[in-house]
Amino acid sequence: MPRRSWPLTVLALMLALPFLYMISVSFMGDVELLRWPPALIPRAPTIQNYVAAYQALPYQGVLLNTALLAGCVMVAQVITSAAAGYAFARIRFPGRDGVFRVTVALLTIPTILLLIPRYLLVNAVGLVDTYPGLISTELVSVWGIILMRQTFLMLPRDVEEAARLDGAGEWTLFWRVTLPLARPAVIVLAVLAFVDQWRSFLWPLLVTQVPQMAVGEVALARFHATYAGNWPYQMAAVVLVTLPVLVVGIIAQRFVMQGARLTGARVRL
Repeated sequence: MPRRSWPLTVLALMLALPFLYMISVSFMGDVELLRWPPALIPRAPTIQNYVAAYQALPYQGVLLNTALLAGCVMVAQVITSAAAGYAFARIRFPGRDGVFRVTVALLTIPTILLLIPRYLLVNAVGLVDTYPGLISTELVSVWGIILMRQTFLMLPRDVEEAARLDGAGEWTLFWRVTLPLARPAVIVLAVLAFVDQWRSFLWPLLVTQVPQMAVGEVALARFHATYAGNWPYQMAAVVLVTLPVLVVGIIAQRFVMQGARLTGARVRL
């Protein structure tokens, strides 16, 4: 192994060890976990913690709610961010640069300040404890718009100009020419949006009050309150909720790295 890779390897191990220990604890019994010195690897692995956590969450309902939230928001943010990013990068309209500066400035507003106004709006139209109320406030990503604008600015215009000469309009240029060229950035945006919503906590906690509507992070918080003294149960529940997004991350890793190289240039205001 090259010497330059050793620091990164050590850092990767430091980041992975807590997760690996969490998996190890999830296979332990109460007595084995509390013995001294602490065990790193279970001597008698058991899957009973997973069986109990699967039933107590309940896992199927939590998985469905979380997947529906993350999937719908991911699709919506990809569409809105790509469309807005293309408009800011390729279409000239009055006040375009000013509108983009205002869009960037929105990143300075703490999300927590928007929770109460958003809840009042959702409650006023009767969407509390519903999927539309859970999803509707997350359909646009300011960061995603900035990412896609920067991506479109970096793409060569040769193919677009050739398509214009053939009579292609703006929609055709966006949907059939430019967007396919920006596929690595689209995948990055989709993966990050999916992961961000999978671990969303504050907004789902506020807008969903019945257990049947709980998403992963909210269900884990309630599970922790119920089984506060049983660490193997809690670790098993965390592994169950984390496993789907971990699989998505591993599958999309190569595409995320490609998109990071494509969009790594400085944002131009």
